[in-house]
Amino acid sequence: MDSKTDLHELKEIIRTFCEERDWDKYHNAKDLAIGIAIEASELLEHFIFKSDKEVEECFNNTEKKEQISEEMADVLFLLLRLSQRYNIELSDELIKKIGKNVEKYPIEKIKGSNKKYTEL
Repeated sequence: MDSKTDLHELKEIIRTFCEERDWDKYHNAKDLAIGIAIEASELLEHFIFKSDKEVEECFNNTEKKEQISEEMADVLFLLLRLSQRYNIELSDELIKKIGKNVEKYPIEKIKGSNKKYTEL
């Protein structure tokens, strides 16, 4: 479904869902950003102290994969809600950020390295 759904459509689904529940009064930038951090932390809980092999096993276990997917959906929901409430075009911002990173991390200096460009 990812290939058939655009961000605008998702934002509209979220807008309708939240407006029907009168949640605008609770969804200010601060609280949405806090929510993103909390949900991202809940996502991290699935991986803490696990080896690479154990992490891979999580994605091969239907129940664990569903739990991870739900946390990812929570993060996405709040991120899209924040962008919807404050008129931020995420696609545009992502493209701009990738452009900045192309300059910051040139292939010839970064490829194959896990170090930041400034450390090279």
